[in-house]
Amino acid sequence: MAVTLQQLTQWKQAGRSIISLTAWDYSLAQILDQAGVDIILVGDSLAMVGLGYSSTLPVTLDEMIHHAKAVCRGVKNALVVCDLPFMSYQTSVTQAMVAAGRVLKETGASAIKLEGGQPRMIETVAELTAIGIPVMAHVGLTPQSFQILGYKQQGKTPEQANLILDQAIALAQAGAFAIVLEHIPDDLAAVITDKIAIPTIGIGAGNQCDGQVLVTADLLGLSARQPPFAKSYVNLRQLIINAVSDFTQEVQNHQFP
Repeated sequence: MAVTLQQLTQWKQAGRSIISLTAWDYSLAQILDQAGVDIILVGDSLAMVGLGYSSTLPVTLDEMIHHAKAVCRGVKNALVVCDLPFMSYQTSVTQAMVAAGRVLKETGASAIKLEGGQPRMIETVAELTAIGIPVMAHVGLTPQSFQILGYKQQGKTPEQANLILDQAIALAQAGAFAIVLEHIPDDLAAVITDKIAIPTIGIGAGNQCDGQVLVTADLLGLSARQPPFAKSYVNLRQLIINAVSDFTQEVQNHQFP
């Protein structure tokens, strides 16, 4: 049965953890969906894990739409959320509406995600939700701002923690249906989770969030490098290398086919 936005809130209230992973193509999306993942995020992390860029910044809206289409074709049950990439929504509310509208119309995704809790982003979330576009918010470490923030943990000082808390509350009030909390102290994530009615999805934010998300390439051991808060459950990179090496050897020795 397809996951709905309303179910996510019900699961928070019931204490049922929400499972989210990223996908960037049809095959992976199909596997994650069959495994029972609740939210499949077409994250702009595909810039690095799928397209070979050194950060998320270069990926374009057209590229996100292209990959989101493939992901949606592989999904029957999970809620598909697509990131709006860098500079596809920051210039104005109108720009954000056009970008988000294209994503929903062209891909089949159910919602979009955008980063930041500044007043402009809160206004954008309010305007998008007012016209029926579901928005997942994202505060803490926001990778599209890495050139200013770096990749270090956010919210470590009382001032930073209060700012992130205020942003999360304002984004929830603006109509976001869920919020990603990335790389912030565990106790801050717990306070935010308790203070707001919408689900919190943690990544490097402790185990008191309402759900967890990982970049699937990190979970599968496909990434050459991964953040310290990620966990690999299998070294798929090495398994693939071994399989290709075995195939190469059998072909060279005329053992295959």
